[in-house]
Amino acid sequence: MTDLVLRSAGADDVKGIAECVRLAYTPYIERIGTPPGPMLGDYDEIVRNHRAYVVDDDGEVIGVFVLIEGEGGLLLDNIAVCPSRQGEGIGRWLMGHAEAEARRLGYRHLDLYTHQLMTENIMLYLRLGYEEIERRIECGFARVYMRKRL
Repeated sequence: MTDLVLRSAGADDVKGIAECVRLAYTPYIERIGTPPGPMLGDYDEIVRNHRAYVVDDDGEVIGVFVLIEGEGGLLLDNIAVCPSRQGEGIGRWLMGHAEAEARRLGYRHLDLYTHQLMTENIMLYLRLGYEEIERRIECGFARVYMRKRL
């Protein structure tokens, strides 16, 4: 991963972010019966108003994560890696950076959510030290909220 660059996303990255997210989440459409929430995001607005970061590989966006600050703390709203690059450790690398950014901003925990049918994601987050804190239906999606104390 030495050639990869992690940087704040800008307006020029929106198209690449949307494509990375589309590729990463498309396999879940059949399982959950609808496009997952991140596929419906307005990435112009997200990049403009939140903390969005991209993994740049020679000008190509191959990974992304988005942090949203709110009254309840910091939310890892989205994390995605292009399928052609999955299995290289990029996702875990991004998780580490998201947690480091949360610490840098003074947060004592980082929250995230995933669809309850994305069981492999739930298992990964549990292995990374997250604990389930809540399940709820939100925006029509059955979400599992998780938290990691930093």
